[in-house]
Amino acid sequence: RRKKLFGKEISHLKVTSQKNKKKNQCVGGSLMKIYNTMTRKKEEFIPLEEGKVKMYVCGPTVYNFIHLGNARPFTVFDTLRRYFEYRGYEVTYIQNFTDVDDKIIKRSHEEGISPEEVAEKYIKEYFIDCDGLGIKRATVHPQVTDNIENIIVFVQDLIDKGYAYEAGGDVLFRTRKFEEYGKLSHQNIEELELGARIDVDDKKEDPLDFVLWKAKKEGEPGWQSPWGEGRPGWHIECSVMSNRYLGNTIDIHAGGQDLQFPHHENEIAQSECRNGHTFARYWMHNGYINVDGEKMSKSLGNFFTVRDISEKYDLGLVRFFLLATQYRNPVNFSDTVLEQAKAGLERLTNARDNAEFILGNLDDSGLRDEEKDLAAGLDKYRDRFIEAMDDDLNTADAISVIFELAKFMNTNISDQSSKEFVQLNLDIFNELTGVLNIANKSVEEDDSLSQKVEDLIAKRAQAKKEKNFALADQIRDELAAMGIAIEDTRQGVKWKRI
Repeated sequence: RRKKLFGKEISHLKVTSQKNKKKNQCVGGSLMKIYNTMTRKKEEFIPLEEGKVKMYVCGPTVYNFIHLGNARPFTVFDTLRRYFEYRGYEVTYIQNFTDVDDKIIKRSHEEGISPEEVAEKYIKEYFIDCDGLGIKRATVHPQVTDNIENIIVFVQDLIDKGYAYEAGGDVLFRTRKFEEYGKLSHQNIEELELGARIDVDDKKEDPLDFVLWKAKKEGEPGWQSPWGEGRPGWHIECSVMSNRYLGNTIDIHAGGQDLQFPHHENEIAQSECRNGHTFARYWMHNGYINVDGEKMSKSLGNFFTVRDISEKYDLGLVRFFLLATQYRNPVNFSDTVLEQAKAGLERLTNARDNAEFILGNLDDSGLRDEEKDLAAGLDKYRDRFIEAMDDDLNTADAISVIFELAKFMNTNISDQSSKEFVQLNLDIFNELTGVLNIANKSVEEDDSLSQKVEDLIAKRAQAKKEKNFALADQIRDELAAMGIAIEDTRQGVKWKRI
């Protein structure tokens, strides 16, 4: 069964003292609650160190462009980081690159370049896509190949403590020796043994044991180790990089739902056995992406990269779409849904643009008497936004609050408003959208484009004044070809991208 998607077949803010008080309530006495996958319940977030947050988010294996499934955790946990910072925390945010892997080796053979060149190429492409999605750079983006020595030391420590063993150049972890194995996925050893896809390997003492170090095969990269030339297993990489940059125990470890088992389960086992400390205090996992009601997967032919999507849609819209659903819920992705999101985002940007246009045509003036009560009520939007975000990062409800604010602005701002009142509305609107990094000016709305549009609008106005309506219509058509819609209003000509 084939479908159509994207037109192709498929198989800076003004801060008041009151605002600072509200923001800083998190620091020293958090009101935020996070759903902890480990305990299966919402818990008040209390950081290890007051005023600081240590976060580790699993990054991509860099052998291809990131796909929509990658984009969701990257966007969601970027937003969590931004919110912590908004509330006054100092955040150390680590997101790795897996730059040695079977998939990278396979891609290197396909493209006729080295695995190192494959990784370097797709790390660059990752940043291009993430810049489009409005995702901030991590505090550190460690790469596996820069941490080989640390990995070898970590693995040797596990061997020395009896939790791992060497077998034919491989090193394997004794899963059953960690009595709490399965505590994240809430499965016991017997259930895992029955349900897991276990590789048949004569080297293993037990079918559930997993690899920490792989012996080198012909045509693969390798590094010298006490067990011979080889490379790290997947699970050990994140444990080592988290430990190196954040210490034995971190506040939050996050990633997609599909990483909960076995990746995160294995991270817990090897980290806690080696370090003797709780690995992470809060575990956060986002829900799956469905495409036209079916789980996105390569096997179903409904798999899309962010680069595919960017050919038709602005990635700022994709960010808005991803945040419009609370992160633990599944998201259904389709052209129809994205077009609906586009209409919603335009409502927000139009409210802002209208207020900015009116502001630019007002003389300096203080609040009028009839505006004072309205202005005093603006704080409720911030309060309700924070309430939503404090409830397990409920960006869906937070965006609903912003829509209510946009409606308030459209209703109460006019060319009769005072400059101070309009500015107060814009300040809080920009504050709240800034936390989510949505409804931003398009990158294309730069100074040169703005100037060109304004020049054409002025030329059209002159043509209409001279009753040269053919030229005026020609200029309107030229603007439309540039993706610019214009509207004649009482305040003058307004324009926006379409």
